[in-house]
Amino acid sequence: MFTGLYYHRLEAKGRLAIPQAFREGLASGGVITSGLDGCLFLFPSSYWQKFSEKLASLPLTNQAARNLTRLLVQSAADLNLDGQGRTLIPEYLRNQANLKKQVVVAGSLTRIEIWDQETYHQHLNLIAQTINEGDALSSLAI
Repeated sequence: MFTGLYYHRLEAKGRLAIPQAFREGLASGGVITSGLDGCLFLFPSSYWQKFSEKLASLPLTNQAARNLTRLLVQSAADLNLDGQGRTLIPEYLRNQANLKKQVVVAGSLTRIEIWDQETYHQHLNLIAQTINEGDALSSLAI
């Protein structure tokens, strides 16, 4: 399970150091792909396998299912960590998430989210404005 928040610099060549706390969960590899809300998702291989099977089982006749599958699968790239725990984020993914020099690497239980730092803080402000609305949380049944 991935928890916590880390601030890192994206190297000029597009390499990003994955926090030490997250590396054990990625020991058997992973997949980095487009995310939602303007970030990238990084899944451990074991979870990606199960998740992709769920995507494959969605009805082909459902447009939302097709679109979600396209978003996540067509942009997916294998995670390759070097000896220093860095990975190269493909340029198309860096551009899609508007990653600049400062990034946030955040644990989200089953996945890691990679955000441009400025975008992340804007998103947090938006969350803070809406999270106090009881109706938004009541539908989650937690």
